[in-house]
Amino acid sequence: MRELVLKMSMSVDGFVSDMDGRNGWMFGTDREAKAWSVEFLWNASLHVMGSRTFHDMAAWWPASTDQFAAPMNQIPKAVFSRQGPAMPTKANAEAATTRAAPQAGAESWAEAYVASGDLRAEIAKLKAQEGKPIIAHGGVSFARSLVAGGLVDRFALLVAPVGLGRGLPLFSELVAPVPLDLVSSRAFPGGAVAQVYRTA
Repeated sequence: MRELVLKMSMSVDGFVSDMDGRNGWMFGTDREAKAWSVEFLWNASLHVMGSRTFHDMAAWWPASTDQFAAPMNQIPKAVFSRQGPAMPTKANAEAATTRAAPQAGAESWAEAYVASGDLRAEIAKLKAQEGKPIIAHGGVSFARSLVAGGLVDRFALLVAPVGLGRGLPLFSELVAPVPLDLVSSRAFPGGAVAQVYRTA
């Protein structure tokens, strides 16, 4: 049985994106915070994400040499899409490799499992398999659906040292408070703080 961990970056005022869906503010220069994130990503047996995030990542990671590229490419993927199995995962992944030589594991984007059924049933099916945790990424709508459905076992929140004032919050679709137990907290030299919570 695998846990589902939602890994998100957020501002100090609780937003995971600005009002236009941009999140460039979360990519700081703190090497220790980035190293923590890369190590965290390696502790997954599956990456899951919504279709918009998948399209963006499949167009970037296969040819990227960034330090996040290895775990993002080499660990299997599942994409949640209402379009069903016809979603062009292979075309997206192949388009990225025209920019540069594909990195190790880049084919995993074209081989992604497309989950088009009921969210709760699909997550239950993925959780039922053996292995390391499932790490869920955004986008915001997909992450909110996981939170609202009570499907997240742990939250890994990297709080960036920035206030946005306005933006898209992660927990806005909760109908009642969800108590969380703090598992770990680590502050980094650049001001970011990694907070890991387990659902109580």
